[in-house]
Amino acid sequence: MRKALLRRINRAPKGTQAIIEMRKTLLSQLGSHPHWTAIDADMHHLLSSWFNPGFLELHEITWNSPAQLLEKIIQHESVHAIDGWDDLRRRLQPDRRCYAFFHRQLPDEPLIFVEVALVPSISTDVGVLINKKTDVGAPKTFKTAIFYSISNCQPGLKGVSLGNFLIKRVAQKLIDDIPTLKTFSTLSPIPGFTQWMDQGAQLTTFDATPAQLKRFDAAISTLRLGERKWSERLKDGWHPSNCPAEHQEALKRLCALYLMHYTHERRGDSVAKFHLANGATLYQINWAADLSKKGLQQSAGLMVNYLYELDKVETQHEAFSKGQVITARGVSSLAG
Repeated sequence: MRKALLRRINRAPKGTQAIIEMRKTLLSQLGSHPHWTAIDADMHHLLSSWFNPGFLELHEITWNSPAQLLEKIIQHESVHAIDGWDDLRRRLQPDRRCYAFFHRQLPDEPLIFVEVALVPSISTDVGVLINKKTDVGAPKTFKTAIFYSISNCQPGLKGVSLGNFLIKRVAQKLIDDIPTLKTFSTLSPIPGFTQWMDQGAQLTTFDATPAQLKRFDAAISTLRLGERKWSERLKDGWHPSNCPAEHQEALKRLCALYLMHYTHERRGDSVAKFHLANGATLYQINWAADLSKKGLQQSAGLMVNYLYELDKVETQHEAFSKGQVITARGVSSLAG
């Protein structure tokens, strides 16, 4: 009866948007109303059907897009905040792209969007990508597409798979438009890393090798984790520029082990779950890649490249679903 009611609401004018707003409200109060879980399950089931890939339309966002739409891109950017119109204009120059999914029932509302940088090689510093004063690159240098930000615009669609289809669709469109592109990678945050360290930095020991566990313990000892929260270290002036080399190595090693052996846990890193479940490779961990306040707080300035090899994503998606994280040699050697 509940699903029947929701289907009838969905057929009414603006009914789809109403259900999305209803679920947004429900999710915000689910913690104090656990008996609403069944309602959420029904909503999620129906929304997943109504927003399946066949109903999603991919559009490029350009500087000539309607001002109301551009304002929504600024509003919903959740990874690297857009600092006004000049910043947005730079992110829509020829060496930058922005693509969004839309649905016919919400024609003026982006569901999710991704920002892409077209560069010569895999990027290791997000500051260069989002600096609005950076010179615009020449088309002949476009060899690599870097997905540096993915933002959801509809909280009521939480848990409905959109982003994985978005990356694959955008990659294919970029190949069609720019044949010189050979490499597709992300430059991604690690939002759960310092929180994991503050909470005791535990690994699932059944899949970590003895050598990795030994290196893990050594890194914990080097950093003296447990003595102070990460926020306290930042207040005391910690910064990648003044971090001793042995501490830098220990942080990178812990990050590698965290992503390799903790991602599958319930509280594992959300961004890692997303890209690895999409079939990407854990390719590279970058030091001092995000020196923003947010980057230092959540990941000690570290960022990750997840590599999308389009002919391998299905196989690697299956591997991840069975508990395996596909890593590049550099990450594996860092972990031990």
